[in-house]
Amino acid sequence: MLLIKKYTLLTLTIAFVLLGCDTQEKKSSDYAFAKASAEENKNSLSSPDGLQKSRTISQQFKDYWYAGTAEISSYRLEQARYGEMRDGTAVLVYVTEDFLPDKQVKADTYSEDNISVLKLNSTKNFNTGIYPYSIMTSTFSPVYKEQHAIKVTQSMQEWCGHVFMQLNNKKDFEVQSYSYFASEGDQKFELDKAILENDLWNIARFNPSELPTGNIKVIPAFEYIRMKHIAIKAYAAQATKTETSYTLSYPELGRSLTINFTSDFPHSIEGWEETFKSGYGASAKELTTTATRINTIQSPYWSKNNNADADLREELGLE
Repeated sequence: MLLIKKYTLLTLTIAFVLLGCDTQEKKSSDYAFAKASAEENKNSLSSPDGLQKSRTISQQFKDYWYAGTAEISSYRLEQARYGEMRDGTAVLVYVTEDFLPDKQVKADTYSEDNISVLKLNSTKNFNTGIYPYSIMTSTFSPVYKEQHAIKVTQSMQEWCGHVFMQLNNKKDFEVQSYSYFASEGDQKFELDKAILENDLWNIARFNPSELPTGNIKVIPAFEYIRMKHIAIKAYAAQATKTETSYTLSYPELGRSLTINFTSDFPHSIEGWEETFKSGYGASAKELTTTATRINTIQSPYWSKNNNADADLREELGLE
C-alpha cells in the first residue's frame, strides 16, 4: 500500500510538471475536492484568529463548489466616478482552491497542511472620458472555519498610474500599500482585526445567516478606500439584512452598500448598489453605483484560452 501511495504521488508530480502552469489551476481544484472530506473532520486547523469554530458544510455545497469549475457572473455596471455615471462591466469569479496557511498563497501541490478557501476575484472595467479604469480585488476566505479572510489583495490601474494593496491575516492584520500618490506612498503597518467588507461577499455565499448585523466596525472595500483616498482602518457601520439583501451604512463616510443575493443556495449575487458622494469640491454630488447581473456560467476558465473560447465571453455579455 505504501508503495502504491508513493507511486501515485510521483505520477501526480511528474504530470504536474509536464503539463505546465495551465494545469496548476485544474490540479488545485482537484486537490481542493480531494481535501474537502478530510478537512471536514480536521479539528486542529491552524487559525490566524485563534478561532476554532467550524462551519457546517452541506453536501450540496461540496457538489457545487468542488466540481472542478469556477462560477463566473457578469454584470452591467453603472459606476459613479468624478461626479458622473460611467457605463462599464463587472465580473465576479468564485472558485475553491488549496491554500498555504503560512505563506498565504495558492498551493502548487497537494499537502495535508493545505486549507481549502473560497476565492473571489472581482473585476470592474469602465472609462472616464479618454482613459480607462481597471480594478481587481481578490479575497481568500477559509471554507471550513468561520474566521476573517486569510488574505485580500487589490490593484487599480488607470492612465495616471497604478496602486496596490495587500492584507494578510496573521497575529494582526498586516497591510502593505503602494501608490503613485506621495501622500499614500509605500506603507507597511499592522491593524487590529475587524470585519472586512471584501470578505462579506464570500460569507454571503457560505450562508447569509453568518453576515453580521447591528452596530459593527468594518474595514471598507479596498477599492473604495483607494478611490476616495481615505485612511485604511475600520469605520463604524450599521448592518441590516433581509432574506435577499445585506446593507452596510457608514455614517462617517456618508456611504451605503447593498448586496443583493438569492435566498436559496448557492446564494448567487444578483447585483449591488453603492451610494456615496462622488466628485470633488462644489461639483461633488451623491450618486449610486449599480450592478445588474447579465449571466452566470460554470467553467474551468483557466483552460479556455483558445480563440474559439471567446464565445464564452459572448455568453457572458462581455465585449
